[in-house]
Amino acid sequence: MTTPLRRDALEPLRRWHDHALPETGWPAGYSALLDHYGLQVPLPPYLTMIAERHEPTPSSDWQVLPRRLRPDDTVEAHLEFALKYEGLNLSVLKALFEKVSSNVLASLVRESPTGKYTRRLWFLYEWLTGRTLDLPNLQGRPRAVPVVDSSLQVALSDGELSKRHRVRNNLPGTPRFCPTVRWTNELRSLAAEELDKEAREVAGRAHPDLIARAAAFLLLNDSQASFQIEGEKPAQDRARRWGQAIAEAGSRELTIDELVRLQRVVIGDDRFVHIGLREEGGFVGPRDRRTRDPLPEHISARAQDLRELIEGILAYENRATSDGIDPVIAATVVAFGFVYVHPFEDGNGRVHRWLIHHVLAKAGYNPPELPFPVSAAILRNVREYRRVLKSYSRPLLDCIGWEVTEQKNVHVLNETADYYRFFDMSAHAEFVYRCVKETVKRDLPEEVAFLEGYDRFVERTQQIVDMPSDTIDLLHRFLRQNQGELSNRARAKEFRALTAEEVTQIEQIYQECFSEVPK
Repeated sequence: MTTPLRRDALEPLRRWHDHALPETGWPAGYSALLDHYGLQVPLPPYLTMIAERHEPTPSSDWQVLPRRLRPDDTVEAHLEFALKYEGLNLSVLKALFEKVSSNVLASLVRESPTGKYTRRLWFLYEWLTGRTLDLPNLQGRPRAVPVVDSSLQVALSDGELSKRHRVRNNLPGTPRFCPTVRWTNELRSLAAEELDKEAREVAGRAHPDLIARAAAFLLLNDSQASFQIEGEKPAQDRARRWGQAIAEAGSRELTIDELVRLQRVVIGDDRFVHIGLREEGGFVGPRDRRTRDPLPEHISARAQDLRELIEGILAYENRATSDGIDPVIAATVVAFGFVYVHPFEDGNGRVHRWLIHHVLAKAGYNPPELPFPVSAAILRNVREYRRVLKSYSRPLLDCIGWEVTEQKNVHVLNETADYYRFFDMSAHAEFVYRCVKETVKRDLPEEVAFLEGYDRFVERTQQIVDMPSDTIDLLHRFLRQNQGELSNRARAKEFRALTAEEVTQIEQIYQECFSEVPK
């Protein structure tokens, strides 16, 4: 059985879907299938083409392969090509399986029942659609093949065996939620740095009491940063409560009730906010100032799909953290999956960033009692953070039909649940990994170095003049604000009791204690 592509798919192209190709050539694999069947899915961020030239130029958006690898111009050949060179694109495959007759897939399996790509397609069809092909279980015992090629994409370290297909299901998620992450060069490099070990070494060199003090500061700083990302300046007690919630991340089972509890902690005053899963549509973006009509930059999952999607995220979290998925990547998928679904009326962003803490802590990635202040790193890179969020929200908008409700909300007109289940999160994982690296290389050692310097400053200053801890802390603050020199105002008022010689000695001590601490 062969299904030829349309004739217009055989001509070399320079543009594809209004995007310039890196060079003249042919879409191949998933991009060819998208065209042939007119599949309505958010445009993937990374696709494959065959170059007309024999020595193609690399591209950040396209995998450009030489002409000798061009597949035959049939649907079957492009499916095999996609699995071989691109890995899994579950969004495209799910949409394809809904368009193609089950008889076509069954015929393909019958022609080559033991082929490793055929068996993977057979399994994926039944896994994604929930429908069973009219085929008996595979006879004999050919060697089981993994569903996910772990050299191309993130996968479980093992996975359960499907005897029917003789494949090993190493997909990190379930049919309810299973984004994919490609092993990009950057991700391979970051994972190889073993940042978790470096963080434990930083913590291990310091006294436990000092680490506890560092943790208290970093937690409060991270809590405040998470609110700042949302454009809020919370009261100190509210920020402290959220910092405590971050400290407890990873210690409780993740359930819908637990997520709702966290939403309640975030919101505080819930008189004007519905607590729990949304009962109406949702969107992110401004409104028309005259009509108050929504101007969405992101449209949330439909209310009727929320419970199943969140249950899928929770299943992914449990499956990924218990079977070898890189913790930073698992944290990325859980957290960004949650924020795209946007299940709450308010509080989604802060719970989303809390989920990063939860997965890292549950996996034991950060040192005990020392959560990573990831939100602080995100705040420093907030423009890149928003760009990464929009990298999927924008193509997602193109696939959602909606109308304005009487309440000036959005009402989604088409089935959209699969758009929140299956998509590529490689760029998101790279961003979170960079933030974790910044935390390990910058935030943790800087805070430890500051506290060590502060303790030395207190001890040596006390040898010159005995003063209460609050007073010496104020002295340190004045010195820090004035680059290590005590201002004339402070000399004349708060510290007028100090002699000129004592001031000089204290300033010298400050310089020596904090010479290696970043300003």
